[in-house]
Amino acid sequence: MSRISKFPFQEITIQGTVTDGNSPLPGVSIAVKSRAGSSAISDYSGQYAITADSGDTLVVSFIGFKKAFIPVQDRSRIDIALQYDTTTLQEVKVNAGYYSVKESERTGSIARITSKDIETQPVTNVLATMQGRMAGVSVTQTTGVPGGGFDIKIRGQNSLRSDANAPLYIIDGVPYASTPIGYNQTATPYPTVTSPLNSINPENIQSIEVLKDADATAIYGSRGANGVVLITTKKGTAGKTVFTVQASTGTGKVTRFMDLMNTEQYLAMRRKAFENDKVSYQTRDYDVNGTWDQNRSTEWQKELLGGTALISNISGSVSGGSEKTQFLLSGNYYTESTVFVGDALYKKGGSQFNLNHQSDNGRFRLSFSAGYNVQDNKLPAFDFTSDARNLAPNAPALYNADGSLNWENKTWNNPLRNLNAVFKSKTNDLVANTVLSYEIFSNFFIKSSFGFTNLSTAETRISPSTIYNPANNITSARSSIYMNNTSRSSWIAEPQLNYSKDIAQGSLDVLLGATFQSQNSASLYQTGNGFASNSLIYNLAAASYVTILLDDDTQYRYQAFFGRINYNWQQKYILNLTARRDGSSRFGPGNQFALFGAAGAAWLFSKENFLKESSWLSFGKLRTSYGSTGNDQIGDYQYLDTYTVSQTSYNGTAGLQPSRLFNKDFGWEINKKFEAALELGFLQDRIFTTASWYQNRSSNQLTGMPIAGTTGFTILQGNLDAVVENKGLELTLRTVNVNAGSFNWTTSFNLTFARNRLVRFPGLESSSYSQQYRIGEPLNIRLLYQYKGVDPQTGVYQFEDLNGDGKISFPDDQQIAADLNPKYYGGLQNQISFRNWKLDFLFQFVNQQNRSYLNGLAGQMLNQPVRMSDSWQGLNDQAVYQLYTSGTNSAAVNANYFYSRSTASNEDASYIRLKNIALTYDLPLKLKETQCRLMLQGQNLLTFTKYRDGDPEFTTMGYLPPLKIMTAGIQLTF
Repeated sequence: MSRISKFPFQEITIQGTVTDGNSPLPGVSIAVKSRAGSSAISDYSGQYAITADSGDTLVVSFIGFKKAFIPVQDRSRIDIALQYDTTTLQEVKVNAGYYSVKESERTGSIARITSKDIETQPVTNVLATMQGRMAGVSVTQTTGVPGGGFDIKIRGQNSLRSDANAPLYIIDGVPYASTPIGYNQTATPYPTVTSPLNSINPENIQSIEVLKDADATAIYGSRGANGVVLITTKKGTAGKTVFTVQASTGTGKVTRFMDLMNTEQYLAMRRKAFENDKVSYQTRDYDVNGTWDQNRSTEWQKELLGGTALISNISGSVSGGSEKTQFLLSGNYYTESTVFVGDALYKKGGSQFNLNHQSDNGRFRLSFSAGYNVQDNKLPAFDFTSDARNLAPNAPALYNADGSLNWENKTWNNPLRNLNAVFKSKTNDLVANTVLSYEIFSNFFIKSSFGFTNLSTAETRISPSTIYNPANNITSARSSIYMNNTSRSSWIAEPQLNYSKDIAQGSLDVLLGATFQSQNSASLYQTGNGFASNSLIYNLAAASYVTILLDDDTQYRYQAFFGRINYNWQQKYILNLTARRDGSSRFGPGNQFALFGAAGAAWLFSKENFLKESSWLSFGKLRTSYGSTGNDQIGDYQYLDTYTVSQTSYNGTAGLQPSRLFNKDFGWEINKKFEAALELGFLQDRIFTTASWYQNRSSNQLTGMPIAGTTGFTILQGNLDAVVENKGLELTLRTVNVNAGSFNWTTSFNLTFARNRLVRFPGLESSSYSQQYRIGEPLNIRLLYQYKGVDPQTGVYQFEDLNGDGKISFPDDQQIAADLNPKYYGGLQNQISFRNWKLDFLFQFVNQQNRSYLNGLAGQMLNQPVRMSDSWQGLNDQAVYQLYTSGTNSAAVNANYFYSRSTASNEDASYIRLKNIALTYDLPLKLKETQCRLMLQGQNLLTFTKYRDGDPEFTTMGYLPPLKIMTAGIQLTF
């Protein structure tokens, strides 16, 4: 473009594009030096426009890049290529919940991922986005069935109760209850009941921060004992209105199958079992007595689990606004089928709206966000994984020639009968929040947030008469249905005052606030039996017998006052004090309120004079923290005398029966946390590493305390004088390997060593927990028999007689503790960009023990792993596994029972997995305001493990493992 006038210092309009030397950079700040109020922000395509004099200088700044000073020099078009500056990453603002803090100045332990990490992953659950990416955060997928859940532990298990270790989730400032919404009689496709976390759409997330230590979590008081997960949704940016449309499609397959016997190996095992037992084939031994075709061979894992899950996703957004008001509106629709046979389909859709506004003088600010998501799920009521592993390889065909289910003359139960047993669920979820703030005078803000959540779910599981062989003439009078209707709504209000002031050579920041929250939950579990027709099975009024299993309506109220004082002296010495006084309706009079707090300190020693000019050390910080948080995850009304409706009626009237005893001393669970950490940056932070050591001790455990049965009860809800300890070492490393204009390569690594143990438990030996826990051992253990091998004389498994009484018995000989917690875990991520190409891949690794998959008694009509072929064949045989038996050899049957609970039933389940890989290409379009990106993404593509029984990532045996997913997509921005 040419200049309109050449007179010096005449004001002109300057246009151009800001890039990183390769790709455009949106959101870059361009200002005129020494001229207040003259600034602009680059749009989504990196373009900007600003008015300046020909003699002015533009100041261009963006987080992660070096600030650029560019003279106008009589130009009307200036294209700007910014240089990466890794040291400015320490200036990134990290969300700490009620406040934000620079990365370099935080005194607490906070792990963070952003939308750049999330967008590369073809996942639908927010917990899946964190796997392998955060030190101290262990995430395990529990099933590969769509809509299934994940297990998360932040720095280990603090509570004796497995259901009391969930972290606190905050979405845009609103607490989001993660308590399960499913019912174990309806959500049977899953190993755990349905979780509400599936409602959160990862595509809407801008960042996830995980608060771990006392300094970071104490301001959340009783809710922060197990860590805090802060989810911030995407916001609009100033500039032109931008439309983005994205579509992708993909497939999913099972990652690994078990190596099972083929027909020849299986029948050899079966025949040897009858030979060992010296018995003849019975009528029901169809697989080996000639009833079934002994030349038939079916790989049931491929038949029942080897399908392809079809995945599709479409989303769109519109965003933009002025410097004072920005908005974003987005929506998405996702579908996923299963690898099972049938028409199962999981559907998920939703929308998100964000609005930010500030007054002309910048004093008044308003932020509003609302997200609404719907899930609609239809699945077989039972997972086919166990059937696929148990069925004899010469079992009959699934279908007859006419396409009907084959029952093979009543000789087997066709596994596809369960396709008629259907699980359905529909969940609606709304999360909304409004934040109002006003600057009363300089650096003194009054602020208040108002949040609301509303969730409802409806689940059904039917068991129609069609799951039985038609030849048995079972009618719909045997049909049944289970129903679950659960709803949950809450509101929260949090007024706050914030004041900051420079004092002496430092800065003081003070925060005071209060929390008022109420949550109402209702659950109705029902079952109906006996229908005139299966077409009426979803109509409970048509059932002959209706039973209300649970009708529960609870209210939880929470109140707190909190505060924070932070003092930063000379930007080198930082002290952070937080405190919170909590009140919970879950505790009785005198115990409803408790005080929690923490102190954190940091020393930025790299800013000391003796290191300030160092050419090799660019950043150095020592930080430490100590404090206490609480836990009230025990459910409502647990301290009260309560009554439930009796199933037994008197004269046709239902009565009440006592269900719980009053405990006036029922109080808070306490978690005391200590941490010390070192952070180092070298060569302008091109190499950045952290090392954190922590120790958490949880006491005053909320649990059921055994009491004498003469009271009419077996347990009393109370505080157990037990102490659980978690300690560990977390290491992270980030390196900028190459930073050369169009070619950039960075590597991120995290590694966690964790140890959990029960420190104290008075009276453990005489309690009901005596065969569950051991002092000095982790909570997640199995107590096992000590396996010695196969007796070469008898061919039967042998075990150590620990108490020397001449026999193997429970519990005296089942005393060997096996730790099922990971010894260490972590991830290695690489991000590479070259011109228009970007490659991002992550390897996740876990070192752990887990259970072997034992298919019952080897020799019965159940398929077995191929390794079971190495069984005892005769006198003096040195074999790995005992002799086969059809079930009549009582010594072998008993030994197999002990074996399944012995040290031999655990094995190395460590693995390294290519967790995620994403390749993107930006098409070099000549259209100025349009971008087109092609994407190829994969999840769980490669797994390296010694584990022999399929995929090593599971919490419960016999369920579908995580899927291997590949998707391809396109994104248009205009």
